[in-house]
Amino acid sequence: MPEAFYTGFLVASLFTLALLAWYYWRMDAEQFEILRMLVSSVMPLATLTLVVLGVILFGITTATESAAVGAAGAFLMAWQAGTLDFKKTKEAVFLTLKTTSMVCWLFVGSALFSAVFALLGGQRIIEEWVLGMNLSPLQFLLLSQAIIFVLGWPLEWTEIIVIFVPIFLPLLAHFQIDPLLFGVLVFVNLQAAFLSPPVAMSAFYLKGVSPPHVTINQIFAGMMPYMLIVILCMVFMYIWPGLTLWLPQYLYG
Repeated sequence: MPEAFYTGFLVASLFTLALLAWYYWRMDAEQFEILRMLVSSVMPLATLTLVVLGVILFGITTATESAAVGAAGAFLMAWQAGTLDFKKTKEAVFLTLKTTSMVCWLFVGSALFSAVFALLGGQRIIEEWVLGMNLSPLQFLLLSQAIIFVLGWPLEWTEIIVIFVPIFLPLLAHFQIDPLLFGVLVFVNLQAAFLSPPVAMSAFYLKGVSPPHVTINQIFAGMMPYMLIVILCMVFMYIWPGLTLWLPQYLYG
């Protein structure tokens, strides 16, 4: 990575910090109270998330073991808040079992689908179709991400990951695309798909827990800036793949 990048990143970071300081300096008492409530509500969960991801990144635990770390942290948070009892523990265990069973059956279904799809020649047809268009690596990325973006409207992320993404994976070697870069692009793309009308899953999830006077159109309007941020991140990842790959290369060589 060129030295000019570090200089530009430092200047941009300092400028952003100055803007944040100016914004918080101009806050009134009501805005400050809202910020205090937000921080007190979000910080415990954010800390738990950072711990779970941190133990994976630094090689302390595997992904499965980090889930146990997250569960232990959630129990400690509930105990500290005074809300831990047998009834809620039973509900949490039941919901965890229900979600895990659903995901396992999705994997079973996706494995059967992939096997039948390949056996009937579907994988070969798609490969010949894509290779016949003589796409460049960038064009292949744009095409695959556009398909995943559209699929993110009606489908959950689990179906897309375990059924549709494996169709594109055999083509990565032909286009010399890093699988890690492709995977990160897929996950960021799914975030944009979940925020995009008309069938934005996140909007309806939020509508289910919001007050009655909040309309779905207001939620869509509030989500648009975040969707633009996600799309901007994807543009940066397309232009400078090193932004995505430098951390794994730094941690794991």
